[in-house]
Amino acid sequence: MDYLPLLLMFIFFILMPFALMLLVMPKSIRAMKAHGFVGRDMYKPDRPKVAINGGLILLLIAIFSMSIISLFYSKHIPPENHAMIMVIVLFALFGLVDDMIDIGRSAKLILLYYCSYPLIPFVPVIPLQIPFIGPLDLNILYLQLLIPTFVPVVANLVNMHSGFNGLAPGLSLLVLTTLLVKTWFFGDIYKVLFIICLTGALAAYFLFEKYPAQIFWGNVGALSVGAAIGATCVIQGFIVSGFVMLIPHTVNFLMWIYWKLNMKRVPFEKFGKIREDGTLEVPNRFTLKWVLPSYIRLTERQSALAMFGLTGIFCVVGFFIPG
Repeated sequence: MDYLPLLLMFIFFILMPFALMLLVMPKSIRAMKAHGFVGRDMYKPDRPKVAINGGLILLLIAIFSMSIISLFYSKHIPPENHAMIMVIVLFALFGLVDDMIDIGRSAKLILLYYCSYPLIPFVPVIPLQIPFIGPLDLNILYLQLLIPTFVPVVANLVNMHSGFNGLAPGLSLLVLTTLLVKTWFFGDIYKVLFIICLTGALAAYFLFEKYPAQIFWGNVGALSVGAAIGATCVIQGFIVSGFVMLIPHTVNFLMWIYWKLNMKRVPFEKFGKIREDGTLEVPNRFTLKWVLPSYIRLTERQSALAMFGLTGIFCVVGFFIPG
């Protein structure tokens, strides 16, 4: 098989949204600031105003790129891509509403459960082999419980593991890139062509949210990209390896649960503070990104880099874990 035309096609899927994002984002940032769509950067001494809802631009660029590319490669785009677009857009709309009225974490998990249903017809199911018994068909449990639960859980894990400039987009970029490389070797890359577009756009977007951030992606970005990660895992059958890649996100969630249970002893504080030397002063150790700064003096940028390194390790491990 000649892989060169195939590789060039996938490079096109990455470079087009990447270039469009670089072109569109500066003007979008100025427009959002002009119309008052801003939030405070809490880890800067003067707490400057930064544009928000960059995740909406990210998703629009990915969808636009996919629509243009489909004019040339329509025969290579299987229906799984359209199902993933539908799911990711539903999560994005939910995130947009959440940015406006703060729906709450419990409601997110319940309502987002049904946003994953379009994926069910495309999920590969293999009977579980039980020693001395034989194959056990768990299709209904797998499709009706695990799949619709896995995607919103991943989306919320991505949403929660954030707070520093570029942290959530950077971690998501690491996980998505690893999943795509794993798909190239062990899965069907054509099923995730839209995810390639989204990853290309995300790579360019990260340049605008990394330290010092010019824009924040908001819940609309975190939930949509988190849904993309979850959808890729279930479509390709990478549930176990995807879980391994997200172990730092899971640990962060478990730390948050412990914090909630001890709220009377350790009051809730969403943000830390900045010392005069630019290092972080964190209120506790019950969030993963605050663990290292609670022991050694680190800046916001250094703390984010440490989180990138940690997730990078689990991404490498997850790449070599089958399924």
